Amino acid sequence: MNNALRITAFAAALAATFGTAYGVGRGLDPLVAAEDRPAQRHAGHGAGEEGGGRMGPGHVAGGLQTSDGGYTLALETPTIRAGARTEIRFVITDDNGRTVTDCRREHGKELHFILASSDLTEFRHLHPVRAADGTWATPVDLPEAGGYRAFADFTPAAEGAENLTLGADLAVSGMYRPAAPPAPRATAEVDGYRVALDGELRAGRGGELKLTVSRNGRPVTDLQPYLGAYGHLVALRSGDLAYLHVHSNEGGPGPAVSFAATAPSAGTYRLFLDFRHEGKVRTAAFTVRVAPEKGAAEPQESGTGKSGAHAH
Repeated sequence: MNNALRITAFAAALAATFGTAYGVGRGLDPLVAAEDRPAQRHAGHGAGEEGGGRMGPGHVAGGLQTSDGGYTLALETPTIRAGARTEIRFVITDDNGRTVTDCRREHGKELHFILASSDLTEFRHLHPVRAADGTWATPVDLPEAGGYRAFADFTPAAEGAENLTLGADLAVSGMYRPAAPPAPRATAEVDGYRVALDGELRAGRGGELKLTVSRNGRPVTDLQPYLGAYGHLVALRSGDLAYLHVHSNEGGPGPAVSFAATAPSAGTYRLFLDFRHEGKVRTAAFTVRVAPEKGAAEPQESGTGKSGAHAH
């Protein structure tokens, strides 16, 4: 089964270790060119289940808007305190103001909830629980203060509804120490695992990313499925935090997991790979630079982590 690629936007967020011990490795280097992939309209969890949805030239990353397609993400806890375990609560409403109480299950869940920091040094992929009245809730402990972006990735159960990723700002109070994204490296280390990245993320053109997992110098050949795939990859663009959610291509269970992906533009991106081994989910993180398309100008990177456009 081809798992889908998706791009959303990450605009400001910091995340710490939550639930199943998430370790965040660092690094990434220039990637080797990969074969072009056809572009399609969607870039979400559900998009591409039957063909691998990809972001093509001219498409804008999603997740930058709080409202889209008649649906709105409303955080009931828009401010929390750093270092305190807190329950984040939110609802999704439709264009009539009614709370959405039913979503399609995709990759084992009705909704995927992601938090990321504006400096892209922290990341969290969570799965909140929905109450009967449509209120979603998840506990989280964010150790660092600053601006965060929260993303709800879902497909309403309504007939004809498309996959959406909506974003909202989350403020975490406390002492804030901004940081620059780590320098590019070709490998990342997390909990004794080494993850090597090969391939190229390209602006407006499809490419293949391959991540290979090893431990103690030996390839890991028994990765376990996580949410229906052997790996989940999210790419966030520095500046406005435009977001690609990329699911693995057919294959597995390791040591290599490949992904089809297209960057919406040139710039610096952080890649976060979730993989599961021996019952635990870990996250390896990389930094990668995407060159401009031929004849295109290099975009300016802002430090606000904010943007106002969203599309699939």
